[in-house]
Amino acid sequence: MARRAVVLLSGGMDSAVCLRVAQRDGFEPWTLSFDYGQRHRAELAAAEAVATACGVPAAHRRVLGLGHVFSGSALTGDRAVALDRAAEEIGADIPATYVPARNIVFLALATAFAEPLGATDLFIGVNTLDYSGYPDCRPTFIAAFTEAVRLGTVGGVSIHTPLAELDKAGIVRLGLSLDVPFAQTLTCYLGSRPACGRCDACQLRRRGFAAAGCADPIAYAQAEP
Repeated sequence: MARRAVVLLSGGMDSAVCLRVAQRDGFEPWTLSFDYGQRHRAELAAAEAVATACGVPAAHRRVLGLGHVFSGSALTGDRAVALDRAAEEIGADIPATYVPARNIVFLALATAFAEPLGATDLFIGVNTLDYSGYPDCRPTFIAAFTEAVRLGTVGGVSIHTPLAELDKAGIVRLGLSLDVPFAQTLTCYLGSRPACGRCDACQLRRRGFAAAGCADPIAYAQAEP
């Protein structure tokens, strides 16, 4: 029988690739998504569409509502999402879209979800090459959290970060090789369809597809500059 794994599925391209990697590696995925008051909560519908396209049974999907736990971020409040930042600016600092302690909370809840399932593996799409500069995406954080879980649970978990050392082009190529339904994913921080094409997430995605030499299947409101 396949081992169970919890996959954090946001509805974005990175988490969709993680889901396919878990399936490729022989795991039975249980997806976990969060409604945390994000302005781009349309990604939750994208997560459902991705899970459906990847054949994850409805009974194996969970969406947790976290109300107004998170604040202090442009993704959860009225602060403006930065647009049209130059390539060298993205990842050079901690941007306004950073949600304080988000991955700490998400991974803790994923661990609590996993243990009763008998799942000892978690998949999360953190990345430190082409990313926006979030401190809770760094390998040192993942290692520290893994150790905390080992000390604080009965069996501990293995946290898989298959995208950690890939740039966005590498993530696109891996996803294409695994038949990831990129057309169903939502990356835009504004949560818009067509995507804005101007926020950090859209820019990183567009550059990734361009560098991989493939067309992005989603539409953008603004043409490629």
